[in-house]
Amino acid sequence: MAYAIVETGGLQFKVEDQGILEVPRLDASEGETITLDRVLLFVDDEGAVIGQPTVEGAKVEAKVLEHTLGPKIIVYKQKRRKNYRKKRGHRQPLTKLEITALARP
Repeated sequence: MAYAIVETGGLQFKVEDQGILEVPRLDASEGETITLDRVLLFVDDEGAVIGQPTVEGAKVEAKVLEHTLGPKIIVYKQKRRKNYRKKRGHRQPLTKLEITALARP
């Protein structure tokens, strides 16, 4: 079982072959194939390769399934005794990816 740790959007994700992954919104159209080349760790049957900071030559191929919105987050501000209240909602834009291939360096 091979897996990799990749960085995208300032976050790190563990990816496996044929896995589904939600990452911060990427600038790619639906159905497009993208390459995640910031691989920090690659593990398979031959062993582990740890990047310093990235693994040279390792790639993760992914297909963009759809662009969605995350769950609604409520932001509520209040100052006591001042009659000040604000309620705002936020939904983070996400991209859903399907991992198609892991390429060892």
